[in-house]
Amino acid sequence: MEYSALICAAGSGTRMKLGYNKVYMKLKDGRSILDTTISVFQSDRECTQIIVVTDAKTYLKEHCGKMNGIILVKGGATRQESVRNGLLAVKNPYVMIHDGARPFVPLECIQRIKETLLHEDACLLMVPCKDTIKRVVNGYVEMTYDRSTLMCAQTPQAFRTDLITTCMKKAIEDHFNGTDDASLVEKYSDVKVKAVDGSYANLKITTIEDVK
Repeated sequence: MEYSALICAAGSGTRMKLGYNKVYMKLKDGRSILDTTISVFQSDRECTQIIVVTDAKTYLKEHCGKMNGIILVKGGATRQESVRNGLLAVKNPYVMIHDGARPFVPLECIQRIKETLLHEDACLLMVPCKDTIKRVVNGYVEMTYDRSTLMCAQTPQAFRTDLITTCMKKAIEDHFNGTDDASLVEKYSDVKVKAVDGSYANLKITTIEDVK
């Protein structure tokens, strides 16, 4: 199954307090977080298009001419706008939307997504919540959720391209900003989003402790 990978890397990463976008921070092997993320999809021959949404002019300059087969797209004011911009460049019938700050997604997770797309139009990686989740209002616990029914969403989140493009268009027209890409399909279509087994190794780098 040929698919496009849309990698979102236009955030500011303010919680890392680096003074620059965290995806350009070097990991222990000398590669940046973003380069490591890109390499995962480069290793999959069925990924025939990689789109990186970014605003880093330095990154564009340093990699110009070196990123064969990679399309660089300007990011938007929000993540959703950035995804919208990236979708305009997608050429394949299926797209996987992935966080640039998730460099450790296992290939077996991507394989499970591809297998799911053979019979589903929308899916995403998920892992069971490890912690008890409580609803808190004004500093007081209102209720405790049944943890057995709760899962944490990860990326990639994968879709039939025309489906997510249509839902994105409706969300923009409606001024709706979803918490993730799958939420747009949940709100603006009748398509059920399939949960695919993810991996706890597929963490999103958010703080400096995540890379120690």
